[in-house]
Amino acid sequence: MTTLKVGIADYDEMKARTLRIARGEEKPAADDPKVWFTSTESFAQILSSGNRELLRVIHEQAPGSLEELSQLTGCAKPNLSRTLKKMVTYGLVRMEKGEGRKVAPKVLYDRVALELPLLEPRKVEGGQP
Repeated sequence: MTTLKVGIADYDEMKARTLRIARGEEKPAADDPKVWFTSTESFAQILSSGNRELLRVIHEQAPGSLEELSQLTGCAKPNLSRTLKKMVTYGLVRMEKGEGRKVAPKVLYDRVALELPLLEPRKVEGGQP
C-alpha cells in the first residue's frame, strides 16, 4: 500500500486555490496533498483511534460485506455505513462490489502524511498574501 498525503486549509483557502488552478494561475506540485481537511479537528475526527481500528480490521479481516464488518466489530451497520461514507469522501476507503448486492470496504492506504504549515502566510484570491 501507499501513503496518502493530506493538508489542512479552510474552505476559503481551498476555494481560492481551486480557482487559481482552474484559471491556470497555479499548478499543483506532484508532492502537494491529495486530500484536504478544513481543520485539524476534522482530520483528528476522521482518523480517531476508533476509526483507525476500524481500518485495521477491514485491512486484516477483509470482510465481504457491511454485515460481516458489523459482526467483526460489534458496531451497528448504519453507524458503519455513515463512517465509511465519510472515509470514502476522504479517499481512505473504497467500497467494492461484493457478492449479489453487497458492498465490501477496502482500505486504500496504510499511512497518512499530514502537511501542516505553521507560519506560512495565507493566500487569498489572486494569489496575494
